[in-house]
Amino acid sequence: MNNLDISTLQKFFTEKRNIVIVSHSNPDGDAVGSSLALYNYFLTKNQEVNVIVPNNFPEYLSWMKGADKILIYSQKKITCDQLIEKADIIFCLDFNALKRVEKLEESLRNTTAFKALIDHHLQPELTVFDYVFSEIKVSSTAELVYDYIALNGDQDLIDIDIASCIYVGIMTDTGSFSYSCNYEKTYQITAFLIKLGMNAEKIHQLIYDTFSESRLRLLGFCLSEKLTVINELSTAYISLSKEELNRFDYQVGDTEGVVNYALSINNIKLAALFTEREGKIRISFRSKGEIDVNVFARTYFEGGGHRNASGATSYISLNETIKKIEKSLLDFSAILKNI
Repeated sequence: MNNLDISTLQKFFTEKRNIVIVSHSNPDGDAVGSSLALYNYFLTKNQEVNVIVPNNFPEYLSWMKGADKILIYSQKKITCDQLIEKADIIFCLDFNALKRVEKLEESLRNTTAFKALIDHHLQPELTVFDYVFSEIKVSSTAELVYDYIALNGDQDLIDIDIASCIYVGIMTDTGSFSYSCNYEKTYQITAFLIKLGMNAEKIHQLIYDTFSESRLRLLGFCLSEKLTVINELSTAYISLSKEELNRFDYQVGDTEGVVNYALSINNIKLAALFTEREGKIRISFRSKGEIDVNVFARTYFEGGGHRNASGATSYISLNETIKKIEKSLLDFSAILKNI
């Protein structure tokens, strides 16, 4: 879905502009990868550009070019607000609604800057953006950033650094090409990036082979002690309290991918991960086939995302959240049994 022609944005860049790139809270590989790909692209165009994320991102993403320049809103609120206030255009990447940026939301709603959305999630909040470049069938927002650069006729500006950032977004949002990637163009773009000289094998190692000992022990604890299986509902979930996270010296990104282990169980069609952090419960949902966890997350937790991968936030206790999920699943069970 593209509500305005690409020429609408091109008109902005006939002169130097102040650009701010923003992504969602708890930024993942696609959020950081797509943001840095666009950041490095605009640097080649001699634009003034900054990247802002609501809170910290995983250490294993810090090797990408420009990662050291990312501003963390929770740490530098005044500086970030000033950049947003003077921005000519704000690119909103990898989120479909302003609530996904949490404490950044007020600043984005108040700014008079032109807001451009580049995203691949369902049901974007169209009324708050001046330009929408949205396509749900693609693997990742990083893939759409590639498309944006290509539509500008600037494929030749994609160097290995930009290519690496795009690839991180594609690779992480497809679980190393194991889901959300049944789309021919995803592989064509990946082939183009590799042809440039990007080292896909090395990038995979930088992302997935850098576990700390405590992170690996946390994973073992999740699988041996915290995994709950509800066979009659084809559901499995893992829950982690704040105390349990602290026990394993939790760092941002340490629970990334844990929910997929619950989903990998035979005959399990829906999986969830609950983590207690900063006075709230973060929920990650995953599903197989036609089971739409986007609908489930929206209906019961005001969350959302993709059909087979969504998220939500709960502001009740961990135990209360789990009870609510189990009750909600009973309501949802008719759908599960018929798929």
